[in-house]
Amino acid sequence: MLDTIQTSDRGAVVPGWTGVVRHLHVTPRAFLPMREMREIKLVEGKGIEGDRYMIGREAGFYSHKPEEGRQVTLFEFETLVALKRDASIELGPEEHRRNVTVEGVPLTHLVGRRFWLGETLLEATRLSIPCRHIEEITGKAIFDPLINRSGLNCKILKGGIVRTGDAVRNFQ
Repeated sequence: MLDTIQTSDRGAVVPGWTGVVRHLHVTPRAFLPMREMREIKLVEGKGIEGDRYMIGREAGFYSHKPEEGRQVTLFEFETLVALKRDASIELGPEEHRRNVTVEGVPLTHLVGRRFWLGETLLEATRLSIPCRHIEEITGKAIFDPLINRSGLNCKILKGGIVRTGDAVRNFQ
């Protein structure tokens, strides 16, 4: 995260940050492996093109609960480093079951805020707490170490293409 001081449109001084997209994934079906993508298309009001929640007929954990905030989920690269360092668990970016892995982004501080992900505009709706079934999928005892390291659920306000290497930045 690059801490900066920015001035808002109203002249107020606000803290700023900039991060980067490290990995992108879609899950075509529950329990299938996530597929790494070089770019994904976020569709305003619908979700991620090719992801199981946008398809709308998927069955499995939480699939029966319609939720705008589930349209795209972010995860911190720093959590992957911390899991390896603190719990000796090596977790690949496809194993945490989130769509976008970012670096340098303060996810826990973004709930209720808007921000840019590449050319798309997102609004963070809530933290995405891991589910116990992640241990079944990965075969690793990661639920307890992950419980305090959440992802971020976001709804898509302005769709577009997101690519690996794109900036993640404040909405001002």
